[in-house]
Order: sequence, then C-alpha cells, then structure tokens
Amino acid sequence: MKFFTSSAFSSDTEAATYNRIATRLIPFLLILYIISFLDRVNVGFAKLHMSADIGLSDVAFGTGAGIFFLGYALCEIPSNLLLQRFGARFWITRILVVWGAISVCMSLVTTPAAFLTLRFLLGVAEAGFYPGILLYLTYWFPMKLRSQVCSLFFVGVPLAGVLGGPISGMIMKSMNGVAGLVDWQWLFILEGTPAIIGGIATYFYLSDGPHDAAWLRQEERKIITGALEQEEEQRRAEGRGHRLADAIANRHVWLLALVNFTLLGSIYGVSFWLPQIVKDLGVKDVFLNGLTNTIPFAFASVAMILVGRSSDRRNERIGHITVSGIVGALGFLGSGTFMNSPVVALGCLSIALAGALSSITVLWVVPGALLRGAAAAGGIALMATIGNLGGYAAPYVLGVARQATSRVDSGLYVLAGAMLIGALLATLLPKAQVRADDTATNRENPSIY
Repeated sequence: MKFFTSSAFSSDTEAATYNRIATRLIPFLLILYIISFLDRVNVGFAKLHMSADIGLSDVAFGTGAGIFFLGYALCEIPSNLLLQRFGARFWITRILVVWGAISVCMSLVTTPAAFLTLRFLLGVAEAGFYPGILLYLTYWFPMKLRSQVCSLFFVGVPLAGVLGGPISGMIMKSMNGVAGLVDWQWLFILEGTPAIIGGIATYFYLSDGPHDAAWLRQEERKIITGALEQEEEQRRAEGRGHRLADAIANRHVWLLALVNFTLLGSIYGVSFWLPQIVKDLGVKDVFLNGLTNTIPFAFASVAMILVGRSSDRRNERIGHITVSGIVGALGFLGSGTFMNSPVVALGCLSIALAGALSSITVLWVVPGALLRGAAAAGGIALMATIGNLGGYAAPYVLGVARQATSRVDSGLYVLAGAMLIGALLATLLPKAQVRADDTATNRENPSIY
C-alpha cells in the first residue's frame, strides 16, 4: 500500500521503507481508534431509549457523556508516562482490555448514579490511549510525514461515525428483547467486546518501536533511527526540552492545550448529541437515524485528509489550523440558525465537523516539534488532558440547552464561539513549518520557530 509519494524522500529505498511501516501500522491503529471512538460515543444512541428506562434527564446525560473526560483527564499524564516505562505494546493492550470490560458492564446500569460512575471509570480506563498512540507514531515517522500520518489516524473519528451510526442503529433495531435484554444493553455489549479482542491482538501484533520490530530489515531500521536521531540532535541544539518540567514550563504547550480544548469540546459535543439532534430534525426511526449520522462524518473524513495533505505539501501548520477552525465555527453558527430547515442544518453540521476535525489533525503535529523525550510524552498528555476537559464541558452545555428549551440551538452557538476562540488562539502559536528543498537531497529538519 502506498501512503507517501516518492518525491517526499531522498531515495526510493527511503520511500519504500516508510510506506512499508505505514502499511504495517496505520490500518491496525486506525481500527483500534475506530473501536475507541465507538465506545465513547455509542452512549448517544443508547440515550434514545435508555433515558426512559433508567430515568436519565438531558442534563444527567450531558453530565454522564462528559464525565468520561474527567476520568480521562485525571489519568492522562500518568498513563502516557507509564507507556514510556512499560512499552507501547503492553500498555495499549492494558488500556483496550480494561476499557472494553467496563464498556460491556455499561449494559448493567439501572440508575443515573450507576451510569455516571461507569462513565467516569471508562474514562479512567481509556486514559492515555489517544495521546499514547500519537506518541507511539513519533517513534516511527519523522516530522515531515507526521501531518499525513496523523490525518490518516484521525480519520478513524469520521470513519467511526460513518460505520457506527448504521451499526448502532441496526443493533438497537434488531436485538431488542433477545435473551431478555433491551436494545441499548446489546449496544454496549456488542460494541464493547471488540476492544477486548483488539487489546489481545495488540499484544501480539505491535512492537514497542523500531529497535525490537522483527519484521524490519536492518537497512530499514537504520533509515528510521537515523532520521529520528537527526531530528533529536537538532532539537537539542536549538534548546528544545526533553524533561517533563520543560513541557510544563513551555507557554506554547499551554496554548496548544487551550486550542485543543475548544476543538475537542466541539467535536465531542456534536458527536455525543448527533443522534438526538437528528431525531429532533425529524428522523424518528433508529436505523434511519444511524444512516443519517453518517453524512457529517463522511464529509469530514474527506476534508481532514485533504487538509492534512495540503499542510504537508505547503509546509505550513498554523494557517491550516486557523482557517479550518473558522470554517468549523461558521458551520456551527449555521446549524443553530437553520434548525428549522433539516437539510440545511445537517449540511452546516457537516461543515462544522469537517472544520473541527481538519483543524485538530494539523494541531497534533505541532507538539512533536517542540519537545523531545519525557517532555514530549508529558507535553502531549498535558495537551490532551486540558483538551479532554472540553469533552466534559461541551456535552453538558448541550444537555442544559436542550433541557431548558427542548432544542440545542443555543448550545450550538456556544460551540461556534469556542471554535472561533480556538482559531484565534492558534494565530499566537509559533509558526510550524517543515522545510524541504525541492531537490529532495538537501532537506532541513522540521522545526517550529
């Protein structure tokens, strides 16, 4: 499978090496990320029938959807540091198996309190997966490829939406009453089990890094380690930190975290509530609801790949983050304004999600150029931790809006404002640029300055 064109490399051997690595890692990690996202947001479909069964209000649902991220945020940094300590293979396996088991246990909830408790524990269990995978990718790919690699990985979010909508709708429509369980119980069981299976597969499939990858040839291993060591030397020469304290003291890391807060909050706000929004737009059948949910995610999947490629091709990051964020903000503004026109509202939601996902794809390329070693692990985790607090706030805001007005219009306006703030904050970041000579023989290392 060819992920990268030969023009980006100094030799055909180098191009073949990175295409081979991408073919080995990206599809597998993409599947894991799809499973992860399904486990996070399937609660939006479960809500359609679960609320009445366990007495769950809109505000309680919004709180439960978001409280996942409080548990996630509390354990994010420790989990990422433990990944460095124990190795990616073992730690990602642990994350998958435990979160899969808790997700299956969600089928047993009978009260709002139990719902909130298990959602929090699910966040604790899954903490570190998302930034851990991003950190893991830095062990394999140099900066010049990371925007494309991240966009390929992040496409798991819209793909999960495209696949998850119909699958969730089909489960809820066809499994109700089977073995004495209702539809939403089967949803948690059948969408939690793949995480356990994926965890077991991870232990046998992944390597901790190029140094112990038996499937790599020695020449390929030298190409990878040589490129990464050269980047490491440049970071050291430019004074970019390698300790956790360097990440905490770096103002740009905190700025990245704030931008991530606005973007991630917007993404999860709409993802958790999309089934209910679609129902409010007039799609009552749960399977048709699932099919309709695929539209914004399908649109976003194309947009984020195109934006990621454009960012690498133009050697530019900040402008792509900013413009995509502004487009997303306009999409949320339009969706709130035209809620009485279902087709227009859905189109605007598609634009909003595409903007948010495209922006965050490029954003996650930036921290790897600022930091190294423990600082990279801690900085990425800190950025994700603050961002995940947005994942708590946004679903709650939409829940309050809907419970107060029976509509989510005002909540969508809040997301529009958050996206706009994030886009403006991104302009304060140092210019992220990958410098590459057109001859492909005299390239400088990627840098942020």
